Amino acid sequence: MILPPRGEAETAAIERAWRRIEPLALYPRPLDTSRVRILHVPWLFRLPWFRRFDGYTIWSTILLREPLDQVDESLPAHEAVHVWQGQHEWVRLWLSYVKPSTFWGDRSGYYENPYEVEARAAVDRTQAGARNGPPHPVDS
Repeated sequence: MILPPRGEAETAAIERAWRRIEPLALYPRPLDTSRVRILHVPWLFRLPWFRRFDGYTIWSTILLREPLDQVDESLPAHEAVHVWQGQHEWVRLWLSYVKPSTFWGDRSGYYENPYEVEARAAVDRTQAGARNGPPHPVDS
């Protein structure tokens, strides 16, 4: 798929997300933001599998239910953690989602997935009120 170049708002959102999670030093190499894209694809979130999500990451592409200017800053940050995870542990990341409870009725496997736990913790630790102290290691 050929996409137009990133716009200013998209570039700024990616940079803000990276600046927010970077101090956590979750992985040895910094996030390569050069290929990261944020796309508004509302039709995708009408499909049964995607209805429960507000954002979804595939490789370096962050897909959003709502337009970028209408989402909380935490959502691009959460999804940027997934991009960063994929740049370091993509096989383990993808395999971690291949569990029956991830795909069927019981969603506990999704919520307990170490990569989801890490992304949620990264966002929680970088909320405006939580920025005062040093980052704490995240178990993953």
